Amino acid sequence: MRFGDLPSWAVELSALIREAICVGDASAGLGAEATNEDEDACPLPSDLLWREPFFDQMIANRYRPGEGICAHVDLMRFDDGIAIVSLESACVMRFSRAEAASDTPKQGGSASESTAEVPVLLNPGSLALMSGDARYLWMHEINRKPGRQLWDGRELEQRRRTSVTLRKLLPYTD
Repeated sequence: MRFGDLPSWAVELSALIREAICVGDASAGLGAEATNEDEDACPLPSDLLWREPFFDQMIANRYRPGEGICAHVDLMRFDDGIAIVSLESACVMRFSRAEAASDTPKQGGSASESTAEVPVLLNPGSLALMSGDARYLWMHEINRKPGRQLWDGRELEQRRRTSVTLRKLLPYTD
C-alpha cells in the first residue's frame, strides 16, 4: 500500500488509464453511439479525469485461488474515481446496491430491484472504473470460493490473481 508519491510504474499506469479513458475504448460498454466528447458517456467526469495527481494512493494485492474481497464500498476518505486493474486470472466482480442489506425496498422499487446483483467479468488486464453512484451507492465483491466464480454457465478456473487499485485521498480536514 502506498500513499502520496507513487512508484514510477504506478504513475505510468495512471497515465495509461487516463489515456484509455480519453482515447481508448474505456467506454466500450456504454453503447456504440457514445463518444468521449459526451460528458455522460465518459466513465469519469472531466474534473476527476484531469485532477493532479490523478491518483495518490495505491494498493496491490495478490490473491490465491479461493481468496477474494468481501462486499464493500471504498472508504469515504477517498475521492470519487477509483481504478482497478485486474491481472493474471479472470474473476467475476459482483455489484449490489449498498441499501440492499435492508429488507425494505427503496422508494417504490421492488424487493428484487433493491437486492439485484450485477456481475462483471474481469479478464486479465481488465480495467474497472468506479465513480458517482457506482463508487458510493454500490458495493463490490469478488467471492472466489468454489462454485461462486460462474460466467456463462461455467466455473472460471481459479489461479493466482493480482489487483492494483488506484485512488485519490481527500484533503484532510478537522
